[in-house]
Amino acid sequence: MDVEGEALVCIDCGRVHKPGPGVLVCEKCNGLLEVSYPKSVFGNVSFNGTGVWRYSSLLPKVDRIITLNEGNTPLVKAENLGRKIGLRNLYVKFEGANPTGSFKDRGMTVGVSIALKFGQKSVACASTGNTSASMAAYAARAGLKSFVFLPDGYVAAGKLLQAIAHGATIVKVRGNFDDALRILLSHSAELGVYVLNSVNPYRIEGQKTTAFEIWEGLGKTPEFVVYPVGNAANISSGWKGFIELKEAGLANSLPKMVGVQAEGAAPIVKAFLEGRGEIEPVEKPETVATAIRIGRPLSWKKALRAIRDSKGTAVTVSDEEILRAQVELARTEGIFAEPAGAASIAGVLKLSREGYFKGDDTVVAVVTGHGLKDPEVKIMPYAELVIQPDENPVEALRKLL
Repeated sequence: MDVEGEALVCIDCGRVHKPGPGVLVCEKCNGLLEVSYPKSVFGNVSFNGTGVWRYSSLLPKVDRIITLNEGNTPLVKAENLGRKIGLRNLYVKFEGANPTGSFKDRGMTVGVSIALKFGQKSVACASTGNTSASMAAYAARAGLKSFVFLPDGYVAAGKLLQAIAHGATIVKVRGNFDDALRILLSHSAELGVYVLNSVNPYRIEGQKTTAFEIWEGLGKTPEFVVYPVGNAANISSGWKGFIELKEAGLANSLPKMVGVQAEGAAPIVKAFLEGRGEIEPVEKPETVATAIRIGRPLSWKKALRAIRDSKGTAVTVSDEEILRAQVELARTEGIFAEPAGAASIAGVLKLSREGYFKGDDTVVAVVTGHGLKDPEVKIMPYAELVIQPDENPVEALRKLL
């Protein structure tokens, strides 16, 4: 659909909405919205500078950019891990190198900049941790107040500490993430806050730049891109990014999108494997990977479309597989991922065992967050030696080798 100027278009009914601070979902059918650009934009694409705003010609127009120099994260060829599993072209896109340690910064630089454009004074989100840490940091940078609705007892300490340090007001909800989000969305107008969860279409615009960087870093489109899936905005945004590259005439192919969910929180994978058009929410999601412990993902419809339209796949991994992948990635490639970030690696390992990939396929696993985000996770096994002050460590260490 060609639009006159930047617009918000419903992914279900196609209704076009004029952007505004209260416009988050379709006023006609309550569907999710997507930022749409005039076709003329795709004929005049140029990339300049570095980081997320390098791609400003394919991003919403803002009056003032709020940035912490996010983006431009490492694309690492995982030669050691790839060799172990028979993939000659396995890459890791390490989003844990963003300023607050997760991919959320890509969306927040755009979302908070838009909040300022709309004249907002306060922003808010419901979060399992990374969203709150990122939003609070960018709100502080912009001079905005921030409010974070968290599922009490279900947020990793490192992430909660970040939100507190950046001055967010913490609202603990005695329930899970879905409860926290429901409460926020029900009362956001009364509170006078601009919601920056992934229901906000501008968040997606920032996050799609991961796709742009992958394409530029490789010099081509990979055969597969593998994402951890929680609220499902990341895999959705990646697909939008690759489509826009093709529409602009920059890329000549599209990747297959692979979504990975934890077994205890996998409504999207289940719907995909069963060929259903709707998800069945998980009322009590459980997984060690707190960032993807979500039973009612907001962007499930976008994610299912991305996986199906790209002819990709979706897979579940156990908590044991996630923690094993976390250690495997750290010890073969020196990349320390939080459990949710390591879910993409667990998915690659599982699908490789099942013969899903060919040896010469280019596979990119998006690792969404840094391992220091979740310091309470037990890393096993590990080697430890305790010695006395007068003891020779050489002999003792030899016994361990």
